[in-house]
Amino acid sequence: MPEIDLPTVIFALVALFVAYKLRSVLGVRNNSERQPGGLLTPLRRAPGPPTPAVVQSDGAAPASVPPSATDRWKGVAEPDPAIWSGLDAIAAADRDFSPQAFLSGARAAYDMVVHAFAAGDSATLGSLMAPEAFANFDNAIRARAAAAQTMSTTVVSIDDATIVGAQLVGATAQLRVRFAAKLASVTRDAAGAVVDGSASAVADHIDLWTFARDVRSRDPNWMLTATESGG
Repeated sequence: MPEIDLPTVIFALVALFVAYKLRSVLGVRNNSERQPGGLLTPLRRAPGPPTPAVVQSDGAAPASVPPSATDRWKGVAEPDPAIWSGLDAIAAADRDFSPQAFLSGARAAYDMVVHAFAAGDSATLGSLMAPEAFANFDNAIRARAAAAQTMSTTVVSIDDATIVGAQLVGATAQLRVRFAAKLASVTRDAAGAVVDGSASAVADHIDLWTFARDVRSRDPNWMLTATESGG
């Protein structure tokens, strides 16, 4: 029986083991890498409102269903070509733009501004408004204080908030929103007598507010730049 060269056998076994492990590692790496567009590819938000995803039964990547050109802004803006064109431009410049999220924030801002103005809270107003708009509110608060008057306002409901204007001027997105709200407001003099409004009567209000934001900024907040009453 021939003699067994023990060192040679050990070397061969080690070589086989290393080759097996190397093949295993390469196999795992290749299996984990997917082609672009596969399930491991991060999804990026496309310009405009989010589109529904359809999950295929075979486990393939979700397919996007593009919205119809006639209803892509339906429910958030008036059906006006100029407004929709402005929204298209804003969405193209800011891939994170969501009209639904914007209107939700605009409703919250409306509530905060109305209550802050009534309370004479200039600090809160200053954090929500551009300097020009804030100056008008601050002057009214100062005039009310000089007359020794106080104001109390309750936002009973915000019945509607619709985008009625949209444009991209340079890098600045501008959105005009029409609010339909019910408010109960009363102004009293130093003696407590009512000089304007009513503490119990609820009145319908239509307000047109303009918001602006630099689409290049990482700050997602919009600033109130102008307010007016309108139909």
